[in-house]
Amino acid sequence: MGSLEAMAKGSEARYLSDTQNLKIAQGVSGTVKDKGSVRRTVPYLAQAVKQGFQDLGVQDIPQARKALHTGTMRMECRTGAAQNEGGVHDLLTYEKKPW
Repeated sequence: MGSLEAMAKGSEARYLSDTQNLKIAQGVSGTVKDKGSVRRTVPYLAQAVKQGFQDLGVQDIPQARKALHTGTMRMECRTGAAQNEGGVHDLLTYEKKPW
């Protein structure tokens, strides 16, 4: 059971299908985007926040709140569909495998 990759790694023995000649996948394969310690990604996150504040024209959260409340900065509501269309779509990799 599971994906073809999982069956190739031995999961078929768990479901007693390792003796069958015909393998039928009953799952999907996924890709792990990032793996490891979060400590590697924190500096990138901190820099992204700094650049975001720079784009807004403020230096910190209190300044951003003040700009929002005084009207010098405006926020815009976007639907989930608009956010999906405006960004990178979810396709990481695609590989068509024959059955």
